Amino acid sequence: MTPFSVVIPAAGRSVRFGGSKNKLFETLAGRSVLQRALDPFLARPDVVEIIIPCSDERSIHQALGNETDARIRLCPGGPSRAHSVLAGVRLTRPDITLVAIHDAARPLLSQEIIDRTLLAAEIRGAAVPAMPMHLTVKEAIGPLPARVLRTIPRQTLWTMQTPQIIRRRSLLEAYDCCPLPLDQVTDDVQLIELAGGEVWLVDGEERNLKITTQMDLLLAERLLA
Repeated sequence: MTPFSVVIPAAGRSVRFGGSKNKLFETLAGRSVLQRALDPFLARPDVVEIIIPCSDERSIHQALGNETDARIRLCPGGPSRAHSVLAGVRLTRPDITLVAIHDAARPLLSQEIIDRTLLAAEIRGAAVPAMPMHLTVKEAIGPLPARVLRTIPRQTLWTMQTPQIIRRRSLLEAYDCCPLPLDQVTDDVQLIELAGGEVWLVDGEERNLKITTQMDLLLAERLLA
């Protein structure tokens, strides 16, 4: 097993989730969303460290409960996801080749997804689990009502999941030459694309959902049950 580092950005404000509580602190079958996002990595001996960029270390410690695994470290996050990921990656061990970035709001990650993404990243340099787009996608300039400009062929469209696993050095170099403001970078492998590198997709899973709304939380509870 190739050792790798993990960065789990947790500095977001959960604006789309609604209510006053951070979605990462919501409970799923007795454990917080954040705990469940960490569990698959804590179960692996090839994970050497888990860095959690966050805005409130005290709340994160509370969400982690009695977790005492020495591989977990917290650090200050940034004003956007990309800023937080950069802060975390900079703290990872420079002798470790691969870094996995995982959404703190994906609590149902399987070991199989980690395994196949890790294998592809070892070979190709950057890999991400993905699901085929099943919906019809229209391009239009909002806000609505708006005129449809075109229908985008969905056969070539894929929705991204995490963990996104990337060679540490390549990711840091991509940050250094990123042509966009970091708050416009929507996922981690986009940095590799912008730097001219290759990104490879592997099979994701419908179960590997991201908690964005209250409905997502209810669905995750059903799947755990």
